Order: sequence, then structure tokens, then C-alpha cells
Amino acid sequence: MSGLRVHDLSFSYGSKQALENVSFDVEPGQFCALLGPNGAGKSTLFALLTRLLSTDAGSIEIAGHDLAQVPRAALAKLGIVFQQTTLDLDLSVRQNLGYFAALHGLAGRDASKRIDAALDRLDMLERADEKARALNGGHRRRAEIARALIHEPSVLLLDEPTVGLDAAARAAITDHVHQLSAEGTTVLWATHLTDEVRPDDTLVILHQARVLATGTVQSICKDAPLQDTFLSLTALPA
Repeated sequence: MSGLRVHDLSFSYGSKQALENVSFDVEPGQFCALLGPNGAGKSTLFALLTRLLSTDAGSIEIAGHDLAQVPRAALAKLGIVFQQTTLDLDLSVRQNLGYFAALHGLAGRDASKRIDAALDRLDMLERADEKARALNGGHRRRAEIARALIHEPSVLLLDEPTVGLDAAARAAITDHVHQLSAEGTTVLWATHLTDEVRPDDTLVILHQARVLATGTVQSICKDAPLQDTFLSLTALPA
């Protein structure tokens, strides 16, 4: 089991409801786009998935592990790329990944092999010894995705990973992560941009704390363009 299960998840900040009875499944090896406008609750959901926040309302399973019951086992199956960059800009790409590997108990030849393999998958191996500060935004993102793959997670979470990137870099990152999914990694990709979602992706539309639609892009949109469907759904009153 390497998928992701979210069931009846709710969370509030005081009187503000951030998520309300959110449920969806991502099957093993699927690319699932979590599509919602800014303020929909995507970042709150990611905070719950990564246990930065916790709630008693609902449940989360990561690769078959209940996050509340066995958090260490569940989190060990996760690779995470947050919206804000978390690279140490004064270290090289390889040093950044080496530090992360050490946090996961990886060292020596095993760590080096994993780092090289992860960088190679993201076409970043030739930049391994460059300082992170010298990389452009797209290459910094690739380095962060490579870092998230070192411990060979089953599920990869990416929260608005293309924010601030130009069109070419956005397309390249989207292509890379779709390829990871094609190779067997379960992906949850949070975005507010419909052009990052492909016709064969699984789709969850989140708006004002609730899931408005879930399924394949085709089943949700029928013959309409995704952008039109998204705008129509998110124009609904609260």
C-alpha cells in the first residue's frame, strides 16, 4: 500500500473553519492535483498531512499507516516540498542533500548513491557542487524535489511548488513530477493554476474549506475546459 487516504478531515482556527469534512483518496502511483484558489484550505491540509498541525476530527493514512496512531511510520513514507524554499543557500546542492540524508540516518556510500540517483532523476547531477545561492528558481525547486526523494518515499507532497517561477521553469517542474508519478510515486500536487493539471490526472477541487469535486479531470469537467469548470464551481456562494 503506497497511497494516501484522507477521511472526514476538519480543522478550524478559532471560529474560522479552514477545512470541513474533507475526504479523498489518491491511489498508489497516481498524480493528484489539489486545485483551489488562494485561501481554499490547501496549506492547512498540507500542515495536517505533515503533522505541523493535528486534529481529532477525521483521519489520514499514508502508505497504509494511520498518521495519528503511528506518526513516525507514516511520516517516514512522505517526501515533502513546501511552498517556501528551505535550502541553505550557503551550502552546495550536494551538501544540502547530504544534511537531509543524515537526518534520515543515511550516511557513507549509501547516502552518496541515493543523492546522486535523486539528483540524476531531476537532471541536477551536474550542478551538485554548485552553491544553492547560485541556482535560479527552477533549479532550486528541482534540488528540493531531489532532496525529498532521498529516503525513497512512497508519497510525495508538493505545496504550490511553482510559485514565483517563469513559464518554462513551471512546465519543466510539472513534467518532472508527472514523470515521478509515472515511475510509481504517489503525488499530491497543490496548485491554483489549471494549466498544471493534465487530462489524465486525478483531481480534487477545494474551495472555502470543502471539497467541491473529486475524480478524474474528464469525469468532473465532461467536455468543458478545466479552467471554465473550476471558475464555475468556485464562483458558488459559501
